[in-house]
Amino acid sequence: MDLLRFATAGSVDDGKSTLIGRLLLDSKAIFEDQLEAVEATSSAKGYDYTDLALLTDGLRSEREQGITIDVAYRYFATPTRKFIIADTPGHVQYTRNMVTGASTADLGLVLVDARHGLTEQSRRHAVILSLLRVPHLVLAVNKMDLVDYDQAVFEKIQQEFTAFATKLTIPDLTIIPISALKGDNVVTRSEPMSWYEGPSLIHHLEHVHVASDRDLVDARLPVQFVVRPKSDDFHDYRGYAGMVAGGVLKPGDDVLVLPSGFTSRISAIDLFDQELTEAYPPMSVTVRLEDNLDVSRGDMICRPQNAPTPSQDIDAMICWMTNAPLRPRQKLAIKHTTRSGRAMVKDIQYRLDVNTLHRDLETKELGLNEIGRVQLRTTVPLLCDPYATNKTTGSFILIDEATGVTVGAGMINSTT
Repeated sequence: MDLLRFATAGSVDDGKSTLIGRLLLDSKAIFEDQLEAVEATSSAKGYDYTDLALLTDGLRSEREQGITIDVAYRYFATPTRKFIIADTPGHVQYTRNMVTGASTADLGLVLVDARHGLTEQSRRHAVILSLLRVPHLVLAVNKMDLVDYDQAVFEKIQQEFTAFATKLTIPDLTIIPISALKGDNVVTRSEPMSWYEGPSLIHHLEHVHVASDRDLVDARLPVQFVVRPKSDDFHDYRGYAGMVAGGVLKPGDDVLVLPSGFTSRISAIDLFDQELTEAYPPMSVTVRLEDNLDVSRGDMICRPQNAPTPSQDIDAMICWMTNAPLRPRQKLAIKHTTRSGRAMVKDIQYRLDVNTLHRDLETKELGLNEIGRVQLRTTVPLLCDPYATNKTTGSFILIDEATGVTVGAGMINSTT
């Protein structure tokens, strides 16, 4: 079975946690004692229904306030596919958490309350998912039971969001009317919404095609670890372990090692105790080469005719994640794939208003949760691709050297 990672997003109280609880419950991914505990908590709060949001809102402060603060990851499976859900916060104060949860997603699930329609936060999250190049987007119009399953209400929201989405980079958009509380169109089709002829949410999640979303053209293997066993049986063994970030690697392929520029040929590809005939994203493998080259952590194995250009001047979109603002001339640590170095902010070109898509060209800094276009100069050459081409080699994080805290996440536009 293949794996689908998807992130939920939307405004506070749109029902994200309830929807995930419904998916877990109806797909039989909840233990009886978990359900009993949630039912008891719901009863103690005076609810006349089971509050499924309690299955994902695990922090005490989340349960007290009835909102999601941190990113909650949940796992479940159907006979067709395995799923990893990132339940991301809806409040603007936790935009950075939403970016973190959605950064690895194959699909973004944005919820809107049918009573309120599109909100500022709904648009904000759609823009962020577009910036993160999440290839598939589902708009779930929730709480249809509170508008009497009115088709006109759904169609109005559908038309409004479709018009807004034309301004964004969204290759695949699906809009589904649901009721997370009642279970309509979540796992089973809704009888009150017989006018809706599309798939249920779980059917769409099971069948959306994501294998072709990965970069299978540009071969990229950032070296994470050099494998040299101490055993006498393997005294000649030298392998380079890492997660394939792009392309397809096969024994016999000619390869180039960057930044040294040495060339060799793949002699074998190992996965645990077996040899593979090919490796592709996101497999973690060990590659052996025919020649003994000087290869270490932070280097990249790629194809001689299709290699990234090492660059120290980076143009990127940055999501800033800490209270102290980002300013020009600031120095930070940078981590790109398995390569680490230091970076200086040369210039902040503009701050992006994710609600209106307006570019503030006069800005001098980026504050907490703000997104902007930034020019960086790094101390070591980065072996990178544009984020639009490869999300792994096109992304990086910025770290405060004094505290070790991750303060920013970047998506590379281009290099010079």
